[in-house]
Amino acid sequence: MKHPLIFDIKRYAINDGPGIRITIFFKGCPLKCAWCHNPESQLPAQQKFYTASRCIGARDCIEICPNNALSLTPDGIVTDWELCNLCGKCAEACPTKAIEMSGRFYTSQELLKIIEKERVHFVQSGGGVTISGGEPLMFPEFLIELLVLCKQAGIHTTVDTSGFAPEESILKVAKHTDLFLYDLKMMDPVQHKKWTGVDNKRILENLKILINAGKPVNIRVPLIKNVNADEQNLRATAQFISNLNGKIPSVNLLPYHPIGKGKYRKMGLPWSSFGMEELTEKEVEQAIQLFKGYGLEVEVGG
Repeated sequence: MKHPLIFDIKRYAINDGPGIRITIFFKGCPLKCAWCHNPESQLPAQQKFYTASRCIGARDCIEICPNNALSLTPDGIVTDWELCNLCGKCAEACPTKAIEMSGRFYTSQELLKIIEKERVHFVQSGGGVTISGGEPLMFPEFLIELLVLCKQAGIHTTVDTSGFAPEESILKVAKHTDLFLYDLKMMDPVQHKKWTGVDNKRILENLKILINAGKPVNIRVPLIKNVNADEQNLRATAQFISNLNGKIPSVNLLPYHPIGKGKYRKMGLPWSSFGMEELTEKEVEQAIQLFKGYGLEVEVGG
């Protein structure tokens, strides 16, 4: 069984499904969306963050490194990636958490214990647990194991997914999932591959499969100027959703904000906007009205 690393656990989450929730983030994703605000979610392996503004030059990290991979420069701590083996000792030694490791293993039972501590919020708000990523469907066996434990404990389950997974995996996961949050990024397959790295055929087919199977789905559409917020793509998206068989899903529009920019710096990775821009309030409202014009239930966020 492929065992995912967990790169974040967000308590008191209010935008990842109904009610107050706890969201578990699996590390690893087959998509490489240009606007990804969690770039640490893409690689399934552990990674290291460095926040220069926190660094006080204590040198504890340099002294403890078994491979002499770190050095102190006028720009802060620099890692020699040919020597670093990501053992994490530098992060453990750093007194200000300027160095942090992203990704650690949990068993499903350990995660359930963490989830159970939030039960009072679930009961009061109609919330539960949301499994997100990355892409949780990259790890179907572990995902199902965790979902089964949550269902046995009477906890509402939601899976946040791009839908890019084998049909067999998504149908198996669906048996143990109360709600899917399903991303629809754009309709044109060429543009989809340009901006995410993958074709969208499997994504669209899996959405049809879930709807035909009667599974509750909320569709999430990111709104990114110069990428997918043009009228042609939004109309194609709204028309596709409105033509689905069965219960038509509600739509959550998610306006783009470059909140992942700082994470790229922490990871020592270059960041480019690729011409992506935020929508104005007027443009967001126009998108809302466009989707409503197709008879769809729409809200911003969620």
